[in-house]
Amino acid sequence: MTIVANKPEPLIYELGAPGRIGAELPKCDVPITRLPNRLLRDDLKLPEVSEVDVVRHFTRLSQKNYCVDLGIYPLGSCTMKYNPKVNEEAVKLPGLAQIHPYQDEGSAQGALQMLYELQRMLGEICGLPGVTLQPAAGAQGELTGILIVRAYHLARGDAKRKKVLVPDSAHGTNPATSSMSGYQVVQIKSDARGNVDLDDLRKHADGETVGLMLTNPNTLGLFEENIQEVCRIVHAAGGLVYGDGANLNAIVGIARPGDLGIDVLHSNLHKTFSVPHGGGGPGAGAVMVRQDLAKFLPGPIVVKVGGARRSARYAFAMPKQSIGRVKSFYGNFLALVRAYVYIRAFGKEHLHEIAENAVINANYLLARLKDTYHAPFGARRCKHEFVLTGKPFADKYGVHTLDIAKRIQDYGFYPPTIYFPLTVPECIMIEPTESESKASLDEFAAALLKIAEEAATNPQVLKDAPHDAPVTRLDDVKAAREPVLCYKG
Repeated sequence: MTIVANKPEPLIYELGAPGRIGAELPKCDVPITRLPNRLLRDDLKLPEVSEVDVVRHFTRLSQKNYCVDLGIYPLGSCTMKYNPKVNEEAVKLPGLAQIHPYQDEGSAQGALQMLYELQRMLGEICGLPGVTLQPAAGAQGELTGILIVRAYHLARGDAKRKKVLVPDSAHGTNPATSSMSGYQVVQIKSDARGNVDLDDLRKHADGETVGLMLTNPNTLGLFEENIQEVCRIVHAAGGLVYGDGANLNAIVGIARPGDLGIDVLHSNLHKTFSVPHGGGGPGAGAVMVRQDLAKFLPGPIVVKVGGARRSARYAFAMPKQSIGRVKSFYGNFLALVRAYVYIRAFGKEHLHEIAENAVINANYLLARLKDTYHAPFGARRCKHEFVLTGKPFADKYGVHTLDIAKRIQDYGFYPPTIYFPLTVPECIMIEPTESESKASLDEFAAALLKIAEEAATNPQVLKDAPHDAPVTRLDDVKAAREPVLCYKG
């Protein structure tokens, strides 16, 4: 069989033919009610396809997808790690997979106990005992955290605070979160070592400061060397420190954000705790807070009623001064199950190995690449990720970071994150995670080094890449301005 590269996959509409039937429905056994004419239309021409047509079509599409089960997924700031299959076995258990959010608490005690124990474990891991599992993902966790900070200030009668300090090395969602909460965003500069510039922070931290949104390690892949002083400055001004825990994978089991001075933290459970989040979901953005802020958490949260383990019962309760619900029901439940299983599988004794191996892998790749691809902060040890810049290739050969990312697809790898963070020109951001072996890292590094040679000897091959993908280089501008959102056969 000959496989033709770049041959477009037929759309499901193009596979059909009149008279083909995918399924025979049984005769209706209830009275038929005709819908009002205003709800009917006769111009919706659905494809007529057989069951085998449908199965083969979507199987072919799945075989064209790149996934973490096939190879390294080096998306910086995303932590796309391998998802252990025991997680998937757990979420198929009938008592978890078939539970309903409207069930009576008495018939869902096992699920409630699981949620309660996950709250306790996350609180201990982060050093922040108040926990809500309700937010659906990291961005919603951020918003929840800042709304808790807002509720804290208002409860004290302090309504004069209007500005949130956001370092230029923070995650891009931080300014949006601050604005959505009704606050002014004030950017704080980084110093020459990639830390928060303490002088700039002191200049802006004052009586109008709501707090600081700190990503640590930051988007440069660097641990904030002065984190305790940063927290002291903000606290002295009467503000709170919000920790963006999307990068918890670098410090889990080693450093607890609460011990460092963080007051509020969200954690992307779909990153550190292996819940798969490719394709847009499902996510889970648990929020942890210091004890005196727990009364503001969104609810309901799970509480333990009674004493001894065997006689204890679990129930939902709303915190006293809750900011209210941020999501219907109780969060993305099966995502929480996966996180629970992952944490229990490592146990308290081995949780630190996640961070240790993630940091080792990132520093190994950095050492392999920094002499060829310029590393702006290569003199420092990175944490779980690092940044390179393709600017020298752009200046010498007219080859941009986008070209490098497209070319690496021809070598069978998913591209790293590019053009983020914005503070690094032609940025390439790589996060290998702890899932990868040395052999896997060497293959990825060898591909990038080969691409660097190609940039110098045959730059056009990068500019025309990818060559072997089902779809080649797209017109991004046209796609944004003239999107085709439906089939027009």
